[in-house]
Amino acid sequence: MPEYLAPGVFIEEIERGPKPIEGVATSTVAFLGECERGPLRPRLVTGYGEFLRLFGDVFADDKYLPFGVKAFFDNGGRRCYISRIVGDGAATAELDDSGYTIRANGPGAAGNRIWARVLPATTIAVPPGGSAPEPIGFRLQLAYFGREVPGGIFDPFADVDRLPRPVLVEDYDDLSLDPESSVFWEKMIGETTSALITLEVAPGTAVPPGPDPVVSAPLAGGADGADATLAHFNGLTDEAGNPIVDPTDFRGLAALDLDFYRDVAIVHAPGIGNVDAGQFAIQEAIVTHCERNRFRFAVLDSSRGQNDISTIEPRNQRATQYGAFYYPWYHTPHPRTGVKTLVPPGAAACGIYALTDNTRGVWKAPANVPVAGAIDLEYDINTGSQEVLNPRGVNCIRRFPGRGIRMWGARTLAADPLWKYVSVRRLFIFLEASIYNSTQWVVFEPNDPKLWARVKQSVTLFLRTQWREGALFGTKEEEAFSVSVGFDTMTEDDILNGRLIVEIGIAPVRPAEFVIFRIFQKTIEAKT
Repeated sequence: MPEYLAPGVFIEEIERGPKPIEGVATSTVAFLGECERGPLRPRLVTGYGEFLRLFGDVFADDKYLPFGVKAFFDNGGRRCYISRIVGDGAATAELDDSGYTIRANGPGAAGNRIWARVLPATTIAVPPGGSAPEPIGFRLQLAYFGREVPGGIFDPFADVDRLPRPVLVEDYDDLSLDPESSVFWEKMIGETTSALITLEVAPGTAVPPGPDPVVSAPLAGGADGADATLAHFNGLTDEAGNPIVDPTDFRGLAALDLDFYRDVAIVHAPGIGNVDAGQFAIQEAIVTHCERNRFRFAVLDSSRGQNDISTIEPRNQRATQYGAFYYPWYHTPHPRTGVKTLVPPGAAACGIYALTDNTRGVWKAPANVPVAGAIDLEYDINTGSQEVLNPRGVNCIRRFPGRGIRMWGARTLAADPLWKYVSVRRLFIFLEASIYNSTQWVVFEPNDPKLWARVKQSVTLFLRTQWREGALFGTKEEEAFSVSVGFDTMTEDDILNGRLIVEIGIAPVRPAEFVIFRIFQKTIEAKT
């Protein structure tokens, strides 16, 4: 309360009433896997074109992350983080010449296909007194070739009619060597601005005198290394096997634990069956990560070539309410060649999650939706096969005459029947995360009935909104949810020890998985 010493009129702003609870995002996916190139820290991507610019194209038919990202956006996804994984022995290409050190922004042989050129800036300064004009700084040009760098005498920035042409060009002009300048090179070129490189300029480096470039050559020394293993997906060691000390340099699952990526709601590693560590070990790590974080959900792929449904028992491998399993793989046109290509199903499921969340709500089961891009299935599933697979928690993709290829399952891998539906588990994740994030203000407030009333009102208003939108079951509010806080939920010992306990009961809507129409003959009764 402010102290007033002089007469007058004073205005005070006070808080009264409940604080609103804001719903969290539910459809942001973190993809883990091997890419052609790109940074190792997870990067946000909002379209397939942006992924191609940052991480490259499909580079091997058994590396499924690029296929998965395309399937995600084709099926309705909007936001995802790409956590690139590299194996032992991966090396970063670089070019060190004339005080300029240019490195690819991630390990891999693709860095050897980056051509860099440093030359005087286009803008010149004319000193007073009639001295010769001088460039104000330097210009950096970069050209990335998708398959190979042309040999011989070649200028990739001038010989535009010569094949092969670069698939990506970056041009940074009028870069200053003065740290006080607004266009100082370090401010203009970095991991978040260039899709290709990072730059270092040695202290004391002079402005290129011109007119010829001081640097003009491809980067060298990049290597892809071995296939990634479980340790690389865990992300606590680098490509040389050394422990990573700085948490901001963590990779893979470890990086996703950082607060910067707390909006991630779904975690998926497309088609990891070919990884040395084995598919199940990495899937186990992903599920453990989601269970530990509590507000995330794992999407798991079946293995390629699983034609014997009697062997498909994902719940025996790991029963969890924080994950769902999808089968079978499907055929889609290759992004570059158009050839029919077999891809895993999980990334399309992630896109359907996002589509359903954004158009209906997280409480709607992500099923009975066409799989965009699917032109055929590895194995056709009929009703008899799904009667075997569905109780095991296997979500099938099926072909229906006249209706196309559809996602036809919405179950988790939970052993507890209360959590057997994907929509129920993800609805609770949404509600719990929203309440958790929006009630941080409560900590260290006076634990008295006034606080209890404010908290109860905040939660009640939030749940009422969800009920009206269709997330909760019941024709009346009291049937849909309940919120209790006070001496019914806390003892004197709880209050003395600083505990505020709120009990929330929720009746979630569940999907109509089995639709039954009972039809009978109705006889005509004689009139009397």
